[in-house]
Amino acid sequence: MVRCSIRQTTPNSVVSGTRVRRWHLHRRLYDWVLHWADTPYGTPALFCLAFAESSFFPVPPDVLLIALALGSSQKALRFALWCSIASVVGGLLGYYIGYGPLAYVGQKIASFYGREELLSSLREEFGQRGVLWVFLAGFTPIPYKIFTIAAGMAKMHLGLFVLASAVSRSARFFLVAWLIWQFGPRIKPVIDRYFNLLCVIFAVLLVGGFLAIKYIRGH
Repeated sequence: MVRCSIRQTTPNSVVSGTRVRRWHLHRRLYDWVLHWADTPYGTPALFCLAFAESSFFPVPPDVLLIALALGSSQKALRFALWCSIASVVGGLLGYYIGYGPLAYVGQKIASFYGREELLSSLREEFGQRGVLWVFLAGFTPIPYKIFTIAAGMAKMHLGLFVLASAVSRSARFFLVAWLIWQFGPRIKPVIDRYFNLLCVIFAVLLVGGFLAIKYIRGH
């Protein structure tokens, strides 16, 4: 009976241990990202973070963007601009990883985040709805990096990919910066708690509006 119990519980223990280790790793990376806000290298660090997050890095640039904007609200929109540019350029790296001989690396990145099935399904979806998927991933909490890699794998039109990335990433980062510029530190708890939810709701309403227009025109 003891042996049977061990066999049944060990897999769950291993999975739980893996999740705990990943959480601790993510937490250390989160703290490491935040510490740049207290250094003279905050803006370059923001640029590098936004670039890396678009293709492989787990911590979103919003974390450092918020911290920097709170420290200097007059520069909030400037921080958002650098963040947007870096994210779009980093998205091109993700696109290239998926597009060419580095596709194997893209599979490994998706596997690390447990998104293999999502990546596989997106390769089919991008043929018809590539622009929509890139926009949704760029604006909402959906893992943008998986979508940049999928866009490359699906050979999405590069110009449309860049356009969708630029619009969605800029909309997200400038909205964060504008809220801080307008309302100051008191808006931070609201952003932390509700911002991603509001982005999802806005995206759903936007897509619903397009579908409604398409339906009306079809009739």
